[in-house]
Amino acid sequence: MTAAAPAPAQAKPVVPVALLALAAAGLWASSRMTWVTVHSADGLTEPRTDDLDGATWFGALTPLALVLVASIAAVFAVKGGLRQLLGVVIAVVAAVAAVPGFALTVGAGRTAERAGTLAELPVRAVVESAQTHLAPAILSIVAALCALTAGVLLTRRAAASTELSGKYDNPVFRRADASAQVSKQREDDGAAAPLSDRVLWDALDAGTDPTEDPDDDTAPGDRKP
Repeated sequence: MTAAAPAPAQAKPVVPVALLALAAAGLWASSRMTWVTVHSADGLTEPRTDDLDGATWFGALTPLALVLVASIAAVFAVKGGLRQLLGVVIAVVAAVAAVPGFALTVGAGRTAERAGTLAELPVRAVVESAQTHLAPAILSIVAALCALTAGVLLTRRAAASTELSGKYDNPVFRRADASAQVSKQREDDGAAAPLSDRVLWDALDAGTDPTEDPDDDTAPGDRKP
């Protein structure tokens, strides 16, 4: 009777989970920091200064951090193709999270005009200057890169796990692999580690006799009992 092949052990996704935790913490911290300081005046009252934090500058920053926190639990709840899909979703979330920080860092967009709108200045007020703070923007980019790396790792691990599982579930591949292991052990002249009973049985099913001496040229019919 052929011994059943045990399912291959899957390593825990420690690195992707750690990266997701760092990414979520980075986005949350960035959302609480000041991204832009707006100086304005309306000619009637004292000049006004408003500090715009990350959550105000990019409203989705905190929700995206929460999505990454939720994805940590999802990593352990799904496997195979679903985990691969989860990795793709995380990569998309990372790309979205990186956009506002990157735009602010390179000076893209109308920063002063946007800052005045978000600060809810009076109609008569004029924005005199908008000072950008790059540290929180860069932090959000770094956090997004951590999330992107986690997503890629999850996608690759899930694909490799699915392929490996399919190989071990298919008797044809399993027996071919067992025959290759027996042949390799013969080439090593017994120096390799002993093969497991499962491998030996699979090799026999594939037509490879693990006990056969490769240097014995005697035909099977000429051997003496």
